[in-house]
Amino acid sequence: MPDTPDLDKSTPDASFLSVPNGERANAETRLSQLTGYLTPIHAFYVRNHSPTPIIDAGTWRLRLEGDGLAREVSLGLADLAALPRITRIRAIECAGNARTFFERDYGRQAGNAQWQRGAIGVAEWTGVRLADVLARAGVREDAVDVLPEGLDADRFSRPLPIEKALADDTLIALSMNGEPLPADHGAPARLVVSGWLGAASVKWLGRIKVARRRLYTHWNTQDYTLAGPDYPAQAPADGVPVTVMPVMSFIDLDWPGRMPAGATRLHGRAFSGEGRVAHVEVSIDDGPWQAADLGDINQPAAWVCWSLAWQATVGAHEIRVRATDEQGNCQPESVPWNDHGVLYNAILAHPVEIA
Repeated sequence: MPDTPDLDKSTPDASFLSVPNGERANAETRLSQLTGYLTPIHAFYVRNHSPTPIIDAGTWRLRLEGDGLAREVSLGLADLAALPRITRIRAIECAGNARTFFERDYGRQAGNAQWQRGAIGVAEWTGVRLADVLARAGVREDAVDVLPEGLDADRFSRPLPIEKALADDTLIALSMNGEPLPADHGAPARLVVSGWLGAASVKWLGRIKVARRRLYTHWNTQDYTLAGPDYPAQAPADGVPVTVMPVMSFIDLDWPGRMPAGATRLHGRAFSGEGRVAHVEVSIDDGPWQAADLGDINQPAAWVCWSLAWQATVGAHEIRVRATDEQGNCQPESVPWNDHGVLYNAILAHPVEIA
């Protein structure tokens, strides 16, 4: 049976929160339960468009085809095991993370699954470079796009430009945090595309097409796009296809948060698809921005943990956090409406009640 987490957990230490209006088995990480740098597998958010397929690793094959390759190739897990192994610590974040806040800002829901802040996780991924796999089939010099396709019922697929596909940290992952991939996270093999939206990291890989032209699917033309009055359509898409994820920050508290009064430390995480986070600042009750302390681990295209000392007083408070990455990208005060509700990264006023 699929190992989809129980979405109805309500105990104080539950790892997941259910997602209103979500398709199939969607569950977001409860950030207040995270303690270390990596997201444990049991708490890593789940976003599936169709039921989780259970695939026999012994008979699984990955087909490489298309006019951008010199030849067609079929590979099994033993063939992948013969290639050089690499390990990368990277975040995967759904483009719709924090989508529910569009309704707060604009009075109507955008998209479908109403994620709060937990559609993101950081794991240690081990596998092989996609470039090394494609080399087995001979990538032509005039190749343009690479289209990975999943073995789920919808055959989920979303193209990558050849440059991103051949990047040193774009990999076919076979394990997660040192353990074999679970079914919900793409077993037996999935892509991990650094810094890009989670939809690019296609699960349950079964086929990869390489073409000498641009490729289009539903998921880069009618979904996972910035579509709306502020985003001119890039035909044949209904808007601007999403690629790199923006800078974002979170507090490791429930929404709303509850804490006891007295000397304490606020904790949270900040992420940018563009690289490392350079600064995190915190404002309490519209007070001055204070520089937070950053953790020792600050991986590119992953998050950094931050903390700030606070003398918490009894009553209701609002805490704002903003992050800036090494490219100078900073979280905005607001995000323009888009129909699919993607890339919400505005500074959030996090309500916190001090008992």
